[in-house]
Amino acid sequence: MNDGPLIVQSDSTLLLEVAHELADECRKAVAPFAELERAPEHVHTYRLTPLGLWNARAAGHDAEQVVDVLLKYSRYPVPHALLVQVAETMDRYGRLQLIDDPVHGLVLHAVDPAVLVEVMRSARTKGLLGERIDSSDVAVHPSQRGHLKQVLVKLGWPAEDLAGYVDGEAHPIALREDGWHLRPYQQHAVDTFFHGGSGVVVLPCGAGKTLVGAGAMARSKTTTLILVTNTVSARQWRDELLARTTLTEDEIGEYSGARKQVRPVTIATYQVLTTKRKGVYTHLELLDARDWGLILYDEVHLLPAPVFRMTADLQARRRLGLTATLVREDGREDEVFSLIGPKRYDAPWKDIEAQGYIAPATCIEVRLTLPDDARMTYATAEPEDRYRLAATAPGKLGVVSRLVAAHAGAPTLVIGQYLDQLHELAEHLGADLITGETTVRERQRLYAAFRTGEISLLVVSKVANFSVDLPEASVAIQVSGSFGSRQEEAQRLGRLLRPKSDGHAATFYTVVARDTVDQEFAAHRQRFLAEQGYAYSIIDAEDLRPTP
Repeated sequence: MNDGPLIVQSDSTLLLEVAHELADECRKAVAPFAELERAPEHVHTYRLTPLGLWNARAAGHDAEQVVDVLLKYSRYPVPHALLVQVAETMDRYGRLQLIDDPVHGLVLHAVDPAVLVEVMRSARTKGLLGERIDSSDVAVHPSQRGHLKQVLVKLGWPAEDLAGYVDGEAHPIALREDGWHLRPYQQHAVDTFFHGGSGVVVLPCGAGKTLVGAGAMARSKTTTLILVTNTVSARQWRDELLARTTLTEDEIGEYSGARKQVRPVTIATYQVLTTKRKGVYTHLELLDARDWGLILYDEVHLLPAPVFRMTADLQARRRLGLTATLVREDGREDEVFSLIGPKRYDAPWKDIEAQGYIAPATCIEVRLTLPDDARMTYATAEPEDRYRLAATAPGKLGVVSRLVAAHAGAPTLVIGQYLDQLHELAEHLGADLITGETTVRERQRLYAAFRTGEISLLVVSKVANFSVDLPEASVAIQVSGSFGSRQEEAQRLGRLLRPKSDGHAATFYTVVARDTVDQEFAAHRQRFLAEQGYAYSIIDAEDLRPTP
């Protein structure tokens, strides 16, 4: 036994003692292959998963390196069975390879012919594989490249895609050099992505994922299709590209519900791509409208299922996914792995905060006790109605008023899920309101007024969760959310993490009805932020200062 900071357990969990002098060194060593599950104050829990180990293998780490790390930092003897499991799991990646054969075109090549026989006998690969070439090779039609990779991950034999990419149409793009440059971690993310070919970059909200995208475009120097969550996000991408690159307005097109422009750099919304008419996706021709050299997926953890299917057909294009979290509430992380690519770069939130690139944040849960009549109404309600009743409890109005008053003058966002609740809050607070019904023009006007300090309070629905750049926001008050969505919690905190000009920390409140599913869902949403090292304190609503 040594005095290492890590306890390695036979159930594939790793427990890291935070106070240990080697904790930071150990954390950096296990991060490439272990998934962080929980990060409360004293002991952080990691888990070894096939997807995490395959991601590490794709990034160039081998089983020997992983085993060495576990043995070096473990306080107790590492279970031998776990070491065998790590080695065998990682060995599965790359036993099948997709290669570009000069004679036969796209080929599935087996380093281990028995694995090829196994997957060919699976019903799942039926129709995806072509003519058998020899004992180690089988032809694959290029159109099946993505679908085959999906199936192989499900079968536990992830293929290493070495078939390369078409160059795409060349287009001159460079980063401006007028007083700014990529931060070291952003440059590292771009370099790591290009070394790997395609894949995902994970960076905290506020850490400049858009700039990583711009850096990748400048490195690629090709026509680029950028897929984003909404029209406001599309226009923020355009503005950032105009400010940071040599691209001109004529070179950037918007493909949304409002505009249908296809230009060398085209920014399209997921919504318009997934719009169906008479059962047909009418805008899929956008994917073939140009010979794209690079495709960027903003907020890749939100990719709708139809875009996954489209992406399966885009495997010959270089693909970059950008996200703050690979957590998907539908559990389809393996789809991101197989169709966008492995995780190429991941910067922990606290590391970026420690470097001063994102603001520190304090997270507080304010618990409200329902009055007896409301408690009885809740108790007798149907299960499907209980969350709305708890989340929209009338008492939250007074709590929000007191919190806003306590931070008078600070740039503050009040965020919620239910429109009637938000309308009531906006009227009570005398604040402007942004929902899905607000026009894009009006949203942009209000966001601009908030950025300049003309207004300091906004009430917003979930339309502000994603890709909205409000760098000066320093207080957020969440009154209701999408049930237990961890990704939403991360995005909402992310509205606050842009560094403040005055260096102040951000404050993130969640107002919760005690002893209800509102409290249960809040605990689930907070799990992701706890994993990132953010601790929530809990205060009682009755202890808040009364409104002046």
